[in-house]
Amino acid sequence: MKIRLMMAAVVVALVGAPVQAADMAAGEAKANQVCMACHGPQGNSVVPIWPKLAGQQPDYIYKQLTDFKSGARVNEQMSPMAAPLTEDDMHNVAVYYAAQTQTAGTTDPEQAELGKQIFMAGNADTGVPACSGCHGAEGLGLNLAKFPRLAGQHADYLANTLKAFRASERANDPNAMMQGTAARLTDDEITAVAQYLQGLGQ
Repeated sequence: MKIRLMMAAVVVALVGAPVQAADMAAGEAKANQVCMACHGPQGNSVVPIWPKLAGQQPDYIYKQLTDFKSGARVNEQMSPMAAPLTEDDMHNVAVYYAAQTQTAGTTDPEQAELGKQIFMAGNADTGVPACSGCHGAEGLGLNLAKFPRLAGQHADYLANTLKAFRASERANDPNAMMQGTAARLTDDEITAVAQYLQGLGQ
């Protein structure tokens, strides 16, 4: 128990977890009880339509859980799972998953070049900004801004998420930043970026 609490303190110091005294052991217990069936052991989903949570930015995880709970973000699987969670549950789960190690992904080499171009530089012709501007050159995100880690995430999940933003089926992004960006992306660009990110940092 003492070791886990020390780990939680380290995570707070390094990545700016959403609370000062999150309970790592409680987060692990709640994750194993509620989240593991879809998101996998230690947050490494083996089903590509469900996101990996391991190594994700903790403030981003917390925001998504609160959005699911409040109805700001709606998903038929996640909304009912988040509904009974307490504030402590959400903080603890967020810090627990942030401390886990993400499993490696791979990149389709035929998609990697275009995906990297879009991610690093955007598309000036269509007004697509560089994804790296918010998510970082290594795709690790920015905790305090609640920008998520994208590196190593399942390509299927990323592509589905971008298409949901493009269709405004998901609309819990600050100032509609992601909706505006995704609206300018083609299907081919979405596929390429998702494939590139799946293998980024591995």
